Amino acid sequence: MSLQQSLDPVASASAPAGGATVRAPIADDKAMLRAARDLTKDLYEAKGAIYWPDMLLSAGTGYAAIAGAILTQNAALAVVLGVIGALALYRALMFIHELTHVRKGSLPGFRLGWNLVVGIPLLTPSFMYEGVHVIHHKRTQYGTVEDPEYLPLALMKPWTLPVFVIVALLAPIALMFRFAVLVPLGAILPPVRRIVWQRFSALSINPEFRRRPPEGELTRRVFWQELGGFVWSWVLIGSVFVLGWKPLLVALAILSLTAVLNQLRTLVAHLWENEGEPMTVTAQFLDSVNVPPPGRIAEIWAPVGLRYHALHHLMPSMPYHSLPEAHRRLHGELGAESSYRQANHPGMVFLVGKIARNTMSRGRMPR
Repeated sequence: MSLQQSLDPVASASAPAGGATVRAPIADDKAMLRAARDLTKDLYEAKGAIYWPDMLLSAGTGYAAIAGAILTQNAALAVVLGVIGALALYRALMFIHELTHVRKGSLPGFRLGWNLVVGIPLLTPSFMYEGVHVIHHKRTQYGTVEDPEYLPLALMKPWTLPVFVIVALLAPIALMFRFAVLVPLGAILPPVRRIVWQRFSALSINPEFRRRPPEGELTRRVFWQELGGFVWSWVLIGSVFVLGWKPLLVALAILSLTAVLNQLRTLVAHLWENEGEPMTVTAQFLDSVNVPPPGRIAEIWAPVGLRYHALHHLMPSMPYHSLPEAHRRLHGELGAESSYRQANHPGMVFLVGKIARNTMSRGRMPR
């Protein structure tokens, strides 16, 4: 995940690399939508017995691996532990996506627990996603300039793809600067506070997105989560004077790898082929990506149900542990020519290649 401002280099290339292409609108596949509704009615219960152990074990493994990477004198072992830590914390961090969609009251205490164990320690509390990600699922706003999580990457210049991924390396430093410096400045200077909230308070990839002021219950959560992030960021900075630079630098390096992993996953979560027009539900589904079994590696780079991202766009409130069964039912029910099958792709390498070929072909189009 990267802060909106860290993607400003990509913004300069946000116009399509070639001339605009007029696409015929995709009509809704009513048979698929009906099947998605009728075949999965019993799969919407979020099970705390799955959520809590998964999140806690992932976070515990990640923190233990970071501690091991800091303490060991063996460089090779430090690298191995660093990779394990990045992958484990990546999985723990991805529960922020579930917090946005889970039905209110279905997981008592999970939001608070996740923020205390993962969100605040990683300087990515849940308010940075809550109230933002839901816009990405609104039928009239998905893929438009109002969507905080959409850029027409497949229609942009080829160099934007590596920039989009590499810039995520700066995310941990950007987050530390936000909470340690910008939050206290904003408390003193309202104009700073307004800018920080509008531009630097959402896990957004659209540089044109401006966040609206928080409302209702979110306002209180923002206060406490920002206070926790402020205190923790200065604990991290202060640790340098007690423990030296190595622990903080190792932790930042591991978290940078986590951010890059997520940015790679984001790169292949959609086909990014929409040029700003509202889309039907089926069109949004086909612009999104499933990477279902039999391949197993997708569970590593797209954890907590994100390998079924297209299916998630059909049923946003379905808990992550139910998505494999929902996929099995729909895949078995719908024919080979159905829209559902068209959203299934073999893996990350295939998807990166597909998006890259689209950017290059656009670049060769006559101006």
